[in-house]
Amino acid sequence: MTSGGQEQRDPGKMTWSARLADEGIELPEVVMPLAAYVPAVRTGNLVYTAGQLPMTAGKLPLTGKVGAEVSADEAMGLARQCALNALAAVNSVVGIDAVVRVVKVVGFVASAPGFGGQPGVINGASELFAEVFGEAGAHARSAVGVSELPLNAPVEVEVIFEVA
Repeated sequence: MTSGGQEQRDPGKMTWSARLADEGIELPEVVMPLAAYVPAVRTGNLVYTAGQLPMTAGKLPLTGKVGAEVSADEAMGLARQCALNALAAVNSVVGIDAVVRVVKVVGFVASAPGFGGQPGVINGASELFAEVFGEAGAHARSAVGVSELPLNAPVEVEVIFEVA
């Protein structure tokens, strides 16, 4: 059992890297930091990722506020990309197969006035973690509306992983 009372992955079962391959999910390259920080840091049995933007091949596919220039459905896809970038960051520190569980997800949504669908947007990240990790992907979460994000990104996600 982990400290959260959840059962750990059986070592005899498929690895996370094999699960990614079976699902047809390829981890992207680690997104290079935009300022003075690193993509992820391990302390004890936890890996904390920096806030991950939905960068794809070094660029943001969309910019602007969710509920104005970016639809909620588009933003949900961007949150999924943020989660993939977080997986790449944890993979660069300990390897994806060292993940025991997803502990906490914090999602930030650059929101147009009156937009209240932040939880649905951040489901894009949460659903990816469920797809990849099954029960070990269940996590605590915050979904916060903000006025601006770096580079005019619509979404940013940070994650805490428990690792072996």
